[in-house]
Amino acid sequence: MDEAERETFLARFEAFSGITQVAFCVMGGIFSEGIDLKGDCLIGAVIVGVGLPQVGMERNILKTYYDEKMNCGFDYAYKNPGMNKVLQSLGRVIRDEGDLGIVLLIDECFSRYEYRRLLPSHLQHLITVSTHDEVKAQAQAFWQREKNSRDAIDKKAK
Repeated sequence: MDEAERETFLARFEAFSGITQVAFCVMGGIFSEGIDLKGDCLIGAVIVGVGLPQVGMERNILKTYYDEKMNCGFDYAYKNPGMNKVLQSLGRVIRDEGDLGIVLLIDECFSRYEYRRLLPSHLQHLITVSTHDEVKAQAQAFWQREKNSRDAIDKKAK
């Protein structure tokens, strides 16, 4: 996708703000960082996997080095760069203090301490679900809490 196609794609989200749109993008790709869709242009993301980089010679050299120095080669060569991709991707949803959204992290690894500890403190309140019905219920509850909160603020302002 060239720059003009990218800009056209992103402009659709701003032009049709408030209308449900879905886009599928690759973590680590051109839409997982460096885009700025504020307000209700982007209110959710589904991140599948912990973003581990492909196995390769350079990564394995890095892994061997850190295994020999600190016995944590996998963390430096794979886990930390992968979670950085995850954080970049989920950062597309919340761009400033006025933004609100929901992010689904889909991978069993996100429920393990070794990965959860790499998330910032404001994301430590993850809710673990196992079925699509639970996902639906949690998402509806989230948006209902937000609506109730905004209604309460509007009531106080009057």
